[in-house]
Amino acid sequence: MKKYLNEAIIGNKNVLTTLSNKGELLRILYPSRDNRQYLSFLHIGLKINDSDIIYLHDDINNTYKQYYDTDTNILNTEITNTYFKLKILQTDFAMLKEDVIVRKYTLINENNIDLDMNFLVHSELLSDYNNFVGVKAIDEGMIQYAHDFSISIFAKDVELNSYQLHNSRENIKTGIIGDKDYIGMTKDSSLDYKIGIIKPNEKKEFEICILVNDNKKTICEIENEIERIKKIDFQKEYLSTKSYWRKYVKEHDGLKMEEPKTEYEQKILEIYIRSILLFPLLTNQTTGGVIAAAEVDEDLDHCGRYGYCWPRDAVFITRALDILKMQKEAEKFYSVFCKKTQSKNGMWEQRFYTDGRLAPCWGYQIDETASVVYGVYNHYLYSKNEKFLKENLQMCEKAVDFLKRYVKDIFEKKENPEYQCKYHVSYDIWEMYEGISLYSLASIYGAFDAILNIYKVLGKNVSDFEGGNRLKNEKVAKSSKEIELLQTKLKKYINDNLYDETKSCYVRNEEDKKMDISILGAVVPFKVFTPKEKKIVNTVERINLTIRTYTGGYQRFEQDHYMNGNPWVISNLWMTLYYLEKGEKKHAKETFDFVLKTAGKHYFLSEQIDNSTLKPNWVIGLGWSHAMFILVLEKMKQMGQE
Repeated sequence: MKKYLNEAIIGNKNVLTTLSNKGELLRILYPSRDNRQYLSFLHIGLKINDSDIIYLHDDINNTYKQYYDTDTNILNTEITNTYFKLKILQTDFAMLKEDVIVRKYTLINENNIDLDMNFLVHSELLSDYNNFVGVKAIDEGMIQYAHDFSISIFAKDVELNSYQLHNSRENIKTGIIGDKDYIGMTKDSSLDYKIGIIKPNEKKEFEICILVNDNKKTICEIENEIERIKKIDFQKEYLSTKSYWRKYVKEHDGLKMEEPKTEYEQKILEIYIRSILLFPLLTNQTTGGVIAAAEVDEDLDHCGRYGYCWPRDAVFITRALDILKMQKEAEKFYSVFCKKTQSKNGMWEQRFYTDGRLAPCWGYQIDETASVVYGVYNHYLYSKNEKFLKENLQMCEKAVDFLKRYVKDIFEKKENPEYQCKYHVSYDIWEMYEGISLYSLASIYGAFDAILNIYKVLGKNVSDFEGGNRLKNEKVAKSSKEIELLQTKLKKYINDNLYDETKSCYVRNEEDKKMDISILGAVVPFKVFTPKEKKIVNTVERINLTIRTYTGGYQRFEQDHYMNGNPWVISNLWMTLYYLEKGEKKHAKETFDFVLKTAGKHYFLSEQIDNSTLKPNWVIGLGWSHAMFILVLEKMKQMGQE
């Protein structure tokens, strides 16, 4: 069964774990947020009296209730088996200083008969020719391992009744397993823990631990590590984890949100808090790279995958990080990740692993490069750190030189159709259209504006780190004039070629001339135009006629068929930002309210919303969606203070 929807996310600085709304552990990513996912499945079940296995995540007699501990990344799943009248509380959290996922179980017998129970764990890891999985049984658990990783599953103070290392699938459903071997060549293994009899109204508690390792240690070292972890006080660890995340939320309440007075305000606050808790789970703490979302589609059934860092997405996210007083993380993205990933010619490719290595791409997007330059200056507006600008000036200048060459190529081609362009045609923001798009040009305009502002901030000090030479200042002055001229030409190019006189509005490109929410990028954030200009007002009216659905949700563009062409959360938030820039609070509230009423169960924002059910349809916990939400809240706060 495909596991597309990550309903809940937990983790620490090294481990990212996703779960279903029934508490099934779906993915374990380690040691970064991307690429390395090891789990095919991990199923938990109970054998009660003479029953077959009762899976906690899938039984006709189970009912579910799931919630996070308030203001934390600690997830609780309440499972009630109505047939046996057994209540199970599963509490999942990642330890702060260990690469361990703790799953605490509380079993309460609400029946009037004794319940004799065995607790079963059935784990299958991803195995291939280059990373073949084996398994070794240990005291109270097992180590499943390959060349590049190991996952150890073990319990504390629970008797291991039996285990099966081979072919667990064949008899796990009976709830009875057994094996003669202590070590084997298999990816599919299971454990059986003896819980014993739980009398009516009695409860039993225990923990199952999952230790993730890069397998650089010897088997003896791993076993010693397991024994050390067993000695940890897990209740104390749980309380420390809860305290850590609650403190984290308080420290990063950058907007100083007021205590909610209504249910409406409470929902805004809940999404705000969940955003604060999500961003560190998406961020590589070493490089500052940020994945778009926890992976959902490893087999490429519907998409090109999400567990990578797109510079453009990350620039939106880092602005949200700045708002939330995560400025060190935002700065690391530019000063470490972007420096590490910039190409020799000054551009950034489409996407990367968060450690800085190039990820699989299918072309390049010019707005990835432009966005970074824009983002560097935008980060400065929050940090006011001139040293940061100086340290990243050379990186930005290389990028701007590439952008200059790119737009000159465009202008030359327009004047001379026979001209052979030197640069590959760029994809648009949605990675579907190859050609010249309005959003891409607007992002370049914004990058040019950013470098001009960087020069103004640094002034004569721009050459300090190069020896204070006069030639550098003259070069900056010359470059600034050239950039200003290119900005003027860019704006003229947009007006001459991307404004459709018959429709009386801007269009996204010269070929299909569709309406597209990204056209708004020319207003916010890149400020090519102001929100009240007649041509922009006409364009927004046209957007409302073409891509606004009957539910009030906005698609990305006309005839968008990706995942059935649903509304996108960022589309509504983009419209909200536009209306706020224009000062139309009523319209802003209408577009914003769609996002509020369609937020996920745990206040995660998705990529898309099913128009018929108004529930998240694809990619739950999209970093870009949460970033736009924070940007909207910041703008609302500013307007409230004016």
